[in-house]
Amino acid sequence: MNSIVTNNTTLATIGLVVAIFVLIFLVMRTRVHALIAMLIAASIAGITGGLSGGETISVITKGFGNTLGSIGIVIGLGVMMGRILEVSGAAEQIAYSLIKWLGKKKEEWALAITGYIVSIPIFVDSAFVILYPIAKALSKTGKRSLLTLGVALAGGLVVTHHTVPPTPGPLGVAGIFGVDLGSMMLAGLALAIPSVIGIVLYAQWLGKKYPNFIPQEIDEEGELSELKSTHEKYLNDKKDKVLPSLLLSLLPILVPIVLILINAILSVLLKQEAYKVYSGHLLVSIIQFVGAPVIALSISVLLAVYTLIPHLDRNQTQDRLEEGIQAAGIILLVTGAGGALGQILRDTPTGAILAGHVASLPLPVVLIPFFISTLVRLIQGSGTVAMITAASICAPILSQIPGVNMLAAAQAATMGSLFFGYFNDSLFWVVNRMMGIKDVKQQMIVWSIPTTIAWAIGGVGVLILNMIL
Repeated sequence: MNSIVTNNTTLATIGLVVAIFVLIFLVMRTRVHALIAMLIAASIAGITGGLSGGETISVITKGFGNTLGSIGIVIGLGVMMGRILEVSGAAEQIAYSLIKWLGKKKEEWALAITGYIVSIPIFVDSAFVILYPIAKALSKTGKRSLLTLGVALAGGLVVTHHTVPPTPGPLGVAGIFGVDLGSMMLAGLALAIPSVIGIVLYAQWLGKKYPNFIPQEIDEEGELSELKSTHEKYLNDKKDKVLPSLLLSLLPILVPIVLILINAILSVLLKQEAYKVYSGHLLVSIIQFVGAPVIALSISVLLAVYTLIPHLDRNQTQDRLEEGIQAAGIILLVTGAGGALGQILRDTPTGAILAGHVASLPLPVVLIPFFISTLVRLIQGSGTVAMITAASICAPILSQIPGVNMLAAAQAATMGSLFFGYFNDSLFWVVNRMMGIKDVKQQMIVWSIPTTIAWAIGGVGVLILNMIL
């Protein structure tokens, strides 16, 4: 009997190793999409873990549905809000206001703060394309280094894009780890600050290293042409329209964050004996309702529609909202597939086996998702795929180890996905092409090193968060 159990255990462990290898190989070396690669990996892990073919399909479907059931609507609402913020000029208004508020010689900090705020709901590539002309104009009128301004802007954008929901990646990670969304937001906002500061300081050093930097002319075929057409479309969408006020620009971003965080704090208080008596109070019920992520983001979308784009008619508004949904489609599928892989590990002995091995490793277990995310990021480039893959593999394993801080583990998966953005990272090309940088070495100095700085600071931040909590 013991021999049979040992053989099954060995087969399950080997099967998972093979599944992960196949997943990484398919994403890195073939034209197979990450969605299909994850489903294939989940199938291998399920069958080798002792499930029949039918049971494997059933568990995959269950995991896919459970994951999207908890976060799918929130992702959809988040990208709709982001699309409205894009076309309305709200991102630009935030940038202009911060530049005016901070004053001259602090433009890089204003742009970094702008990026920190606006990339929470807006996709990072689009946000950089929209805001980069501001950095370019400031470098001319204020005689500031374009490298400093451009990298500071991109740095502010990339960090919160990787760590703060409702950006789809960290939202998916929160769902897979089963982490409260308010806690994930608060932790992501806090951990992002030192990483952004690190990038801005590096950006200032870049300006001194290349004091005579002049953007090179780049052939406008391919990706650059596509980027310019994106910006031209954006300009046409808001042509002859007055930018919204700073208050209206910030409202759709801040309202859901505040509502969700208040609800999260309330949930913690209601667990205390002294506050349990208030659990049925009308005001508490109202806060719990409006603070639920689905309702909070629905309110945000309504605010964005009725305050930022009042000039658009019903059909134009629907078009803008649907453009956001289209952009989120593949992210929803990849996130669901990640949940399917995680469910396989939960429903087979493999997760428990690996939990025992992981617990005996001579390093904090919370760093396991950090390193897996780092590896996947380095191999295939996409930060979203890296963090979702790491979460899918690690969440069911770490959940079986007593005392693991799942919030810190979730943030570890997001922070690991910042590592060394280079050729297989779309933002690497967006930043370097928009800034007119051709030399490969300089491209890495301009973007690969800053993302690695953010990654290192983020890793330390995760360890500190783990100790505090």
